[in-house]
Amino acid sequence: MRLCSRGLATAIFAILLAAPFPVFSAPGSASGLIEAAQHQFDSGNYTLAIATLQSAIAGAPSNAGAYYWLGRCYYELRDYDNAVAQLGKAISLDGQNSVYHQWLGRAYGGKADKERSFSAARKVKSEFEAAVQLDPKNITARRDLEEYCMDAPWIVGGNKDESAAQVTAIAALDPVEGHLARAAYDVEGLKKPEQADSEYRQVLAATPHRIEPYLEAADFWVKQNKTQDASAAVEAAAKASPSDPRIAYYRGVVQVLSGTDLAGAETLLKSYVASTPDRSDWPSHAAARYWLGRLDEAQGKRAEAAEQYRAALQLDPGMKDARARLENLEKTSK
Repeated sequence: MRLCSRGLATAIFAILLAAPFPVFSAPGSASGLIEAAQHQFDSGNYTLAIATLQSAIAGAPSNAGAYYWLGRCYYELRDYDNAVAQLGKAISLDGQNSVYHQWLGRAYGGKADKERSFSAARKVKSEFEAAVQLDPKNITARRDLEEYCMDAPWIVGGNKDESAAQVTAIAALDPVEGHLARAAYDVEGLKKPEQADSEYRQVLAATPHRIEPYLEAADFWVKQNKTQDASAAVEAAAKASPSDPRIAYYRGVVQVLSGTDLAGAETLLKSYVASTPDRSDWPSHAAARYWLGRLDEAQGKRAEAAEQYRAALQLDPGMKDARARLENLEKTSK
């Protein structure tokens, strides 16, 4: 199931709704420390952000936002037990916050995947449902609930009819998000990628202002090996947000997939790894390493490719494509 990857992914930060702290705060105050921690979080320095947030909590132990961000930091570090604990504290202080429940659901999802825990998996759905009930306009929570119901086994609450109901609700709130939700349902629920293809084309035709819909379409076309369509989506994304660091990753992937300008693709992918934090709502550094491995394979550099696949698996041991390609390289080298 997707648990904040778009492993549940997409533009999912609702920072202003979740933690509306003042723009200007005294540096030593709790709000000032939380503000500083947010900057540290955005730069990928999750460990430093944790220390800053712990200082904030020492001075303001009833600040729900501090616990929320602390949970977010632990989530990024894949420390799901601590993420669950801290997000639970945020909810104990502010139980009506939809975003807090949504992220607690994601934390339970990470724990369920890591531990193969049915009890944690059941809590995922209940938290997503709470998030949607508290804020019916929280589209990302509805997407999370859609995908959980679509992917999870029935024994822990999977239900394709409930997933389809979320698609309908999302479409009523936002047509572009509705096309994205329908496309995900077509691929995962109905196993009909040709229908999803049509939905993604409608997304591009709508020319949304945000970059994420284009990147979601690009991800789909990369998986379908439709290089020209993926490239069109990436270039549309670049028009929507020219300075977004993710553009480098996607351009590199498209160039590897098409076999064009492999030297340029290598520069793009390596720069993405070197200059961006590894965060759950962006393409992972493991994914970038995987595509660098594909690039090396295309150039006949088998040893280098194997090293990139090993690096990808070290970052994400569950990456099946990297493992399969590494095993094939090792087998054929004997």
